[in-house]
Amino acid sequence: MATQNPRKPPSPVAPPGVGSDDSVVLERRTQRIKPPQMFQVVLLNDDFTPMEFVVHVIQEFFSKDRETATQIMLKIHLEGKGICGVYTRDVASTKVDQVLQTARLAGHPLQCLSEPVE
Repeated sequence: MATQNPRKPPSPVAPPGVGSDDSVVLERRTQRIKPPQMFQVVLLNDDFTPMEFVVHVIQEFFSKDRETATQIMLKIHLEGKGICGVYTRDVASTKVDQVLQTARLAGHPLQCLSEPVE
């Protein structure tokens, strides 16, 4: 059993110049947080991956309808590359990994990468 009463902690001492007459008021500043950098997921053209497989991949991983996926596939075929979507870094990286893994399992050399949006 404790025989002593608990002690009250000592009150903090105010720094010089801070008192009832000379009080200091700090202004609250709102912090501006800039949005995360976005990355575009790009599919590259090759001569071996079937166009239908590319359309399927775009529909599956980028949630595009068949018509939009076909337009993106034709852009990839004609211009050499096409943007499938714009995401944050982690999401873009995950999409690239999913596309590459699916292409390898199907035996296609389809290339996919992510690059920062300018």
